[in-house]
Amino acid sequence: MSTKELSEQEIQRRESLKKLREIGINPYPAELFPVTDFAKSLIHDYEEEKEVCIAGRIMSRRIMGKASFAEIQDSTGRIQTYFNRDEICKEEDKTLYNSVFKKLLDIGDFIGIRGKMFKTQVGEISIHVTSFMVLSKSLRPLPLPKTDADGVVHDSFSDPEARYRQRYVDLVVNPSVKETFIKRSKIISSMRNFLNSKDYLEVETPILQSIPGGAAARPFITHHNALDIPLYLRIANELYLKRLIVGGFDGVYEFAKDFRNEGMDRTHNPEFTQMEIYVAYKDYKWMMDFTEEMLEKICMDVLGTTNVRIGENEVSFKRPFKRISMIDAIKEHTGIDISEMDIQALFTTCKELGVETDESMGKGKLIDEIFGEKCESSYIQPTFITDYPVEMSPLCKKHRENPELTERFELMVNGKELANAYSELNDPIDQKERFEEQVKLSEKGDDEAMFIDHDFVRSLEYGMPPTSGMGIGIDRLCMFLTNNSSIQEVLFFPQMRPEVKEKKINLSENEKTIFDILKKEQKMELNTLKENVGLSNKQWDKSIKNLNKNGISKVYKDQEVLFIEIV
Repeated sequence: MSTKELSEQEIQRRESLKKLREIGINPYPAELFPVTDFAKSLIHDYEEEKEVCIAGRIMSRRIMGKASFAEIQDSTGRIQTYFNRDEICKEEDKTLYNSVFKKLLDIGDFIGIRGKMFKTQVGEISIHVTSFMVLSKSLRPLPLPKTDADGVVHDSFSDPEARYRQRYVDLVVNPSVKETFIKRSKIISSMRNFLNSKDYLEVETPILQSIPGGAAARPFITHHNALDIPLYLRIANELYLKRLIVGGFDGVYEFAKDFRNEGMDRTHNPEFTQMEIYVAYKDYKWMMDFTEEMLEKICMDVLGTTNVRIGENEVSFKRPFKRISMIDAIKEHTGIDISEMDIQALFTTCKELGVETDESMGKGKLIDEIFGEKCESSYIQPTFITDYPVEMSPLCKKHRENPELTERFELMVNGKELANAYSELNDPIDQKERFEEQVKLSEKGDDEAMFIDHDFVRSLEYGMPPTSGMGIGIDRLCMFLTNNSSIQEVLFFPQMRPEVKEKKINLSENEKTIFDILKKEQKMELNTLKENVGLSNKQWDKSIKNLNKNGISKVYKDQEVLFIEIV
């Protein structure tokens, strides 16, 4: 990397790196450092004069001549350390303290420390350092927040885009972020322990699938070179798990990474985690009881309470949860009974309610749109929405009392879907007919309609016992139990656009204006950008020509329309 691209601090740190090597110190040693202690336990279980060995980042320093203090941060927290020149350098050579510690180390560097526990005159638990070792030199300064005398925090690392792109920095400087992910791990562990306590088997099923099935969603597609066939990233793992029920397992579950090539927002990511479970000889009513029990147990394990603060709402996961059919929910919130409506009546109702539609929608999609637009946000406390119309649920068993409905529920919490469950369809003839109905929807333009999975139908022809299945969104559950409103806050590395790096080129004011707009939008129709910028034709032509010439942008044609994008 050219020094022209480095900040003054980055240049100084590289100089310090060079000097460490010159005096014989390897800033990136290969041998292990024998850590035996951690900050949190040393403070919690304080023992005077205890000999300790700890490692971590330097997060602050107070240099005071022959003696100094530094704060060390490890995976559990921070602890103060005390450095005395004559304790560290017992011989005449004081280089390790005077040069290495005072001048060549920086905030963010990793060091290993040996010493003894003591309390300062003001009672702060500290480590009296007897020796230290450089473990890793940091070449970039950490964006550490600063707190003034009035307690006001300045320069906090809070920009969401920067935090998500550089999660490694976010975790270092924002302790609450690490706590979110520790809770996420505990949530998954609690759920797994609960399922294992029921003697259900954790399994793994294919992520690359020749037919994407188990949900109505647009898939990602790739190509398998050796087999020369198209493959899809799975949108759900349902059909493979049900094959295992056919094979003789009574209960199977999987924590699955699934992928849906759809929109991104604060509650959706194209790559997400869900847990799906299938249990033989059960129905959706049993699964409601099971889901209530599991969520109550997770809340107690992770939070110690069933009362959860989600934004402005206090939500209780204490059993039992409210249960209401989808038809009754729509009637409750709109005053309209849709139970006897045909597709034309549903289109009319959507128009009257201001619900957007298109010609590709079937009855199920129309009903789903009405519920989503007019009802969903009202269910703050955990509520099972039950008995969905048959058109909405091609993998679900028809209702035992009304063949126009299915035995399905969705669990709504804080106005969002958390779980989805069925009494699973195990009639192979019915299943094939429903798949064929999905094909018709696809031909009408529904790009989320399901494919026909002939092998899955064949598996049902060998016989699948009565089964109930349920899928629960792990990311959304973590959002609720950590009180985060954005899915990006509970994913270590959420999907983002490629990072745009500004090139070191002197731009005119007009070129900067164009670049700043493009930086936000990534690409635009050329004429739309021109209108937004408001330059004369001569200024516009000159600016675009220079941006393209310097490799900052490019213009291309797509379906006879000119677009411009950042390179």
